[in-house]
Amino acid sequence: MLIRKLGRDRMKGLCFAGLMISLLGFPIFTSARAPAKPASVDMAMEKAHAPQKTDDPGKLRTYYIAADEVNWNYMPKPKVYLLNGEHEVNPVPQARSNTYRKAVYHEYTDATFTSLKTRAPQWEHMGLLGPVIRAEVGDTIKVVFKNNTDMNVSMHAHGLLYDKQSEGAYYGEGPGLAPDGANKGDAVHKGEMFTYTWTVPERAGPGPMDPSSILWMYHSHFNESRDMNSGLFGPIIISRKGSTRPDGTPKDVDREFIVAFANFDEMSSGYFMRNIVGDQKYPVSIISDPNFVKTLEYYTMNGFIRGTMPLLTMKKGERVRWYLMANSNEDDVHAPHWHGQTVLSNSMRTDMLSLGPMMMMVADMVPDNPGTWLFHCHVGEHLDNGMYALFKVTE
Repeated sequence: MLIRKLGRDRMKGLCFAGLMISLLGFPIFTSARAPAKPASVDMAMEKAHAPQKTDDPGKLRTYYIAADEVNWNYMPKPKVYLLNGEHEVNPVPQARSNTYRKAVYHEYTDATFTSLKTRAPQWEHMGLLGPVIRAEVGDTIKVVFKNNTDMNVSMHAHGLLYDKQSEGAYYGEGPGLAPDGANKGDAVHKGEMFTYTWTVPERAGPGPMDPSSILWMYHSHFNESRDMNSGLFGPIIISRKGSTRPDGTPKDVDREFIVAFANFDEMSSGYFMRNIVGDQKYPVSIISDPNFVKTLEYYTMNGFIRGTMPLLTMKKGERVRWYLMANSNEDDVHAPHWHGQTVLSNSMRTDMLSLGPMMMMVADMVPDNPGTWLFHCHVGEHLDNGMYALFKVTE
């Protein structure tokens, strides 16, 4: 078993190294220099994607979001059949339930936080993820946040511009220094509220090689590992200025999907003792068994396992944009793969992508092959443990 484990760890290391090499674009297989592009090409690209000079200050986009406690079922309906490979873990009593106490970001209609905003049917597949936050370059995002959980939590945005008050990350700024208690947004206590202000400069929007919209992420960063394994993260979609419809969706896209390839380690959740010892009635003596601990890892897509994520549907010929991201655990090295179709990502044609922990990617698809198809992580252990879903292309 030790040899197999070492082999698996070595493979993870090689996969992650390969991901970094592909992102950095190191020429590891050849020393030949690529032909230089004419200066006029670079100048044209720079001009095309230069910040737009305008007196328009952009829109103020306000969201009312709370961290709420919920009971979440990772497999809410019968699983989709798929053969599983062999497992290294010896048989142990399995968790008595797939339902766990979690913390989830929910959107509300106003600052009273008395009425949940209904999630549209096309976004039901988002499952555990928090609401979509949208903006264009030049806009300002204001999030009125309330903590309805028993933990200190926060909201931290990737990619956007903010001051220290709106960073939402709890840490000291030097050796031996305690976190600054004046930054209330870094640790929002139970029942308290805080308003985050994030702006969207050009450097937070799509770059020269990006499509019209890109993905960032927000998550709680008080105790990041605990908070994210408890369920607190969601998507931010930023579009080029003037490129969206009134509802914020990109004009050049017919349909969007957001999928988080997320390993949830219930051992690291803020609700671990309540879930396992309290609700599921396991004795404390068993929770230190490494094999039992392994059963508390859920390899999910948006918090769903074994094909139970709501069916993703689209029509042949539609312009479909996929926003993909990963959770923050060591095992969150993923290889998303679509059956039956291909996508464009980073201007390259492929049917599989590479995601490391906390990575965010965008892929565009024009489906041409009707049918019901598998969408899954191609890491064997993840697939065996249920990281797969279905999508359907109709005529």
